Amino acid sequence: MSGKNRSVLTMFKLLLAAFVATVSLFGGSVALAPAAQADPIESCTHKGCAEALDSNQVWASLGYPSNRGWHDWPPTGTCNFSGGTYNNYEGELPTGHAYLEFDVTPRECGAQRQAYRIVLDTTTGDVYFTPDHYTTFYVLA
Repeated sequence: MSGKNRSVLTMFKLLLAAFVATVSLFGGSVALAPAAQADPIESCTHKGCAEALDSNQVWASLGYPSNRGWHDWPPTGTCNFSGGTYNNYEGELPTGHAYLEFDVTPRECGAQRQAYRIVLDTTTGDVYFTPDHYTTFYVLA
């Protein structure tokens, strides 16, 4: 066995030993977290739902832009931000679909963004509102 291979094998054994020691410290078992389940709330009862519905109408009138950036916001003369692709990494929404994200509250172009978002399922046309930056989802349309 070459010196390089021996070094790799030694490193692997050390890492394995460290892993086993860590596991035994926490009760001797390793449990993986279950995959997140898509479970949006069917009725939008959050105080921000009305604003999200109004914002969704404007985004729909703009054709739900897929680019990430600031957009002129009719009729207020302010701006709003489209975030581009929402990746659904945690599986909060149905998996295997394509999504776009949009801010809800218009403001001055370049201003700090808030947590309210609309997420459009481009596969089905369903629209979701998340008031807490992708933790809770309400069905909008």
